[in-house]
Order: sequence, then C-alpha cells, then structure tokens
Amino acid sequence: TLTLSPDSARGFSGEGGVLEALATEDAAADAELVSVLLAWEPRIEPASLAEQSGLSVERVRAALTRLGTAGRVGYDLADAAYFHRELPYDADRAERHNPRLVAARRLAGEGAVTLDGSRATVASGDRRYQVRESGSAFSCTCQWWADYRGRRGPCKHALAVRMVRRGATVAGGVR
Repeated sequence: TLTLSPDSARGFSGEGGVLEALATEDAAADAELVSVLLAWEPRIEPASLAEQSGLSVERVRAALTRLGTAGRVGYDLADAAYFHRELPYDADRAERHNPRLVAARRLAGEGAVTLDGSRATVASGDRRYQVRESGSAFSCTCQWWADYRGRRGPCKHALAVRMVRRGATVAGGVR
C-alpha cells in the first residue's frame, strides 16, 4: 500500500475536509451501522446505504468519511465512488492525532465557546476569537483562517463552535 500526502508536513485528513464529519456526535454510531451493511461491493452507493440504514444521505456520507479515515472504505476519484476495503489502520488514529480536532474538543469541553446568535466567541489562551456562521460556512478572526480561508478545512475555533452548536458533549469532554 502506498499512501501519499501533498506535503510531508501534512497529514491525511483531506486537507481538513473530513474534520466536520469527524466532529459530529452521530458519526461514530452511524459508522458502525453502515459498516455492518458494507458487503465488499466494488462501488458503494450512499443513497442505497441510506435506504438500508434509515439514515439520511448526509449522515451516511459522514459515516463513510469516518470509515475512510479508519481505512475501512476508500474513495476512487476516477469513478467518483466509495468502495469497501479493510486496511490495517487504527480506527481512531486520525481523530487522536489531528491537532485541530483535538484542540477543538478541548475548547468545547472547557467551556471556551460563548454563543450569540450566528456569532460566537472562543477563548483560547489569552486571546478571544470571533467566529461567524453564514449558512454552513464559518469564518474566524484567527491566523489559521487568515492564512487559509477554509481551503484546508475549518480552524479549531470554528470546529469548537460547531461542536457546541450541535451539543456534541459527552462525559469527559466533547466527542
């Protein structure tokens, strides 16, 4: 197996694109349900899995993303389709080792997020960052946002706000 990343300093988080799916409260349980329905098909159809599982297509896609980071599902760019596979990955490694996701869970778990309508304030260290939500898009006053403007996924502050808005807290912090 050969796995490549666009830069040696970057990981395999889809440039941050998978963080939203990993940060949802339902993704872990949904991934377990969806994984039971996988049957080594050469092409996985999210709509079919949604019908079989009783989940929305959006939740199935989030579950497939989670299964993908665990090495249990692949995505073929040429076919624009998911496929079933089993790689020897630690299923929770992507979550444990993603610094933005880990930091976002810490911020949300520590109560650093204050919601105010479509805006939120996130206390991080000795600074306060303003996060705005417009539809499904976020913006933030942090340096990460200034540098990447969402091209590499959300910053830790926006992720923490999304977690708090979803109420994704569990015992011991935020999931």
